[in-house]
Amino acid sequence: MSDNRLSVFKTYKLYVGGKFPRSESGRVYEVTDSKGKWLANAPRSSRKDARDAVVAARKAFGGWSGATAYNRGQILYRVAEMLEGRKDQFVREVADAEGLSKSKAAALVDAAIDRWVWYAGWTDKIGQVVGGANPVAGPFFNLSTPEPTGVVAVLAPQESSFLGLVSVIAPVIATGNTAVVIASADAPLPALSLGEVLATSDLPGGVVNILSGRTAEIAAPLASHQDVNAIDLTGADAALAKELEIAAADNLKRVRRGDGDGAFDWSADPGTHRLTAFLETKTVWHPTGALGVSGSSY
Repeated sequence: MSDNRLSVFKTYKLYVGGKFPRSESGRVYEVTDSKGKWLANAPRSSRKDARDAVVAARKAFGGWSGATAYNRGQILYRVAEMLEGRKDQFVREVADAEGLSKSKAAALVDAAIDRWVWYAGWTDKIGQVVGGANPVAGPFFNLSTPEPTGVVAVLAPQESSFLGLVSVIAPVIATGNTAVVIASADAPLPALSLGEVLATSDLPGGVVNILSGRTAEIAAPLASHQDVNAIDLTGADAALAKELEIAAADNLKRVRRGDGDGAFDWSADPGTHRLTAFLETKTVWHPTGALGVSGSSY
């Protein structure tokens, strides 16, 4: 084998609508490790990329929200399977992104894989936790059931490039929403690689769309977009979060505020609060039928 073989550098691209486009603007920016060493050029998404991602997410919403909870769980588990097979790649990327040793990065990648399994198990159970039959006076059934909010814009954590990323994406799609995700600005590579895993894991195109670039530049058009139903501000600083909340109020978006990013322990038990953050409750009244002399309705 020739010793003069050229290295094949990985080309990182966006993940939108199940495809891998470059930014429509043609812009890229340099991504470096914690010591300033160049790692790759990442696409710098534009407002047009953000709008394209919303179109893809809306198109995918009907099929994904209409799928059975069991089927969504199978697909989330499949994502975990695919990540397990590509663990070494993600360990390298997380180590470079966060300045960690290989052993610490491996622990974070393992936790991220386990997080997919955790949420896969919740897809067909969360309805039983937050829904149910309500006692009412009169011959009626009164049933409350959770439904997905719709298209959710997600600002991924800036500090936790992979475990935090998975922790904000998985609960959004587990409950039937579709997502437009803005990756960590300084450490986007694990997120862009996750797009490759999602594309081969039976997840329909458009359910998750991943953009890289400057968080504020991409988030602004998403917060004001009339076809975005909710926004997760985890990756926004206080000043940006305030601006986005104001913009989100224009069409009454559901807004989830951040967790304090850098100080937040993403390895802690995630609980169910992120599963319920982007659910709406539908309550249906249905007559039980006319009551007879004996008290029986049928």
